[in-house]
Amino acid sequence: MPKRKKLWSFSAGERGLNKVRAFAHNQTGLLFLEFTEIDAVSGVGIRRRVALGHRDTDAAKAAAETLAARLRTATPATEPELTVGALFDSYEREVTPTKAKTTQGHDRRTLEMVLRHVGKGRRVLTLDRRDWDSFIRERRAGRLVPVTTRPKGARKIKQRAIRPVRDRIVEQDLRLVLAVLNWATRLRSPSGEPVLARNPFAGLDVPREQSPNRPMLSPKDLATMSAVADQVSPQFGLLLVTAYLTGHRIGAVSQLRWSDLDLEARRVRWRAENDKIAYDHVTPLAPELVDRLKAAQRARRTIGEAWVFTAPADQSKPLPRLLARDWWQRAETLAGLKPVKGRGWHSLRRLFASELRHTTPMKDLCHLGGWKNPQTVLMCYQQSDEDTMRKALEQRPALPCAEIG
Repeated sequence: MPKRKKLWSFSAGERGLNKVRAFAHNQTGLLFLEFTEIDAVSGVGIRRRVALGHRDTDAAKAAAETLAARLRTATPATEPELTVGALFDSYEREVTPTKAKTTQGHDRRTLEMVLRHVGKGRRVLTLDRRDWDSFIRERRAGRLVPVTTRPKGARKIKQRAIRPVRDRIVEQDLRLVLAVLNWATRLRSPSGEPVLARNPFAGLDVPREQSPNRPMLSPKDLATMSAVADQVSPQFGLLLVTAYLTGHRIGAVSQLRWSDLDLEARRVRWRAENDKIAYDHVTPLAPELVDRLKAAQRARRTIGEAWVFTAPADQSKPLPRLLARDWWQRAETLAGLKPVKGRGWHSLRRLFASELRHTTPMKDLCHLGGWKNPQTVLMCYQQSDEDTMRKALEQRPALPCAEIG
C-alpha cells in the first residue's frame, strides 16, 4: 500500500498562548490558518479557522508569524474572571439549542430570572448561600417570575397577582442552574486552566415537593369524556384515544405527522424535536388505534408531511397545545366531571403507566411511553392500587404459629 503523502503545515507562537498553525487542505491544497482567540468578556478561548485562498507556503508562514505576534499582544496577562452574564450567554449559545423546544424555553426563562436576581456582571465565584436562599425565598413567594412576552399589537394583559410557586418549580429552576455551573467547571481556557474552578452552589439543598399533586384519570371518567368528544371537536375523540393508547405527552401527540405513522407495520416514530426530553424513538401501535387512524386518513385524504391533528383555522399548522388544553377542560365540563387541579392530559400518562405495570417489563414500559428513566415512572407516574395491595396480603404465607399474644 503506497504511503500517504504528508501535507504541509507550519506553526508559529507558543502553545496555550498565541500558537498559530498554517496548513494545507487535504483535498484542494489551499492554505488555512488555525488559532485560538480569547473572548474579551468571558475569557473563554474560541477556535478560529481562516482561509488564505492561495497555495503560497512562504506567504502562509509570514501570515502565521504576523498573526502570532498580534495574538501575543492581544492576550491579557491574566484571564478575566467569569461573570454570570457571560456564562449564561455561552450556555444558551452552545448547549440550549441541543435541547427540545419546550426545554429551550425553560432554559431561557430561568436563566433570565437568575440574571435579574443576582446581576449580569456578578462574578460567578462570588455566588454563595445567601444568593441560593434568597432565590428560593423570592421564587416561592411568587415575587420572582419569568418575563412573559406578548406579540406586537396584542391586547394588553392585566398584571398577574402574586401567587406562591410550588417547590417542584423551584427545584427545576435550581437544577438547571447547577447544570450550567457544572458544565462550566468542565471547560478549559486556552492556557489549560478550568474556566470555572468550582461550582459555588455545590452541596446546597435543593427544595423538593413534599406532597406532589399527581391525579390520575380513572377509566370510568375516560369513557365519560369519550362519550362527549364529538361535542368538543371532530378531532378531540381521536386525540384522546391516541394520547391514552400511546401514553405520550400531548405536546408530542399533537405534533405527529402522517409520515411518522407506518399503519401497515403498526408503528409510530416520535421525533426528538417534538419531545420534551428530545427522545427520538419508535413504538408499536395498538390495533384499535391503527383502525381509527386509517379511518381518519381516509376521511381527510391526507398523507406525507401533513399534520395528523391540525389547527382548526389553518390545516397547514399543527394543533396548538393550548387549544388541546382548552378542549380537555371543555370535555370535563360537558361530561359533568368535577374539576381537579393537576388533572389534564398528563393524567392519561399516569393511567397508561399504572395499567401496564403488572403486564409489561419496566424497560419496555419506558420505551412505550417515552420515558428514559425508570425511576421517573416509579416516582411520578405509577400509582398504588388498594386492590393490588390486598391481593398481595392475601397471597402471603400463613402465620408460622397458631396463636399470637
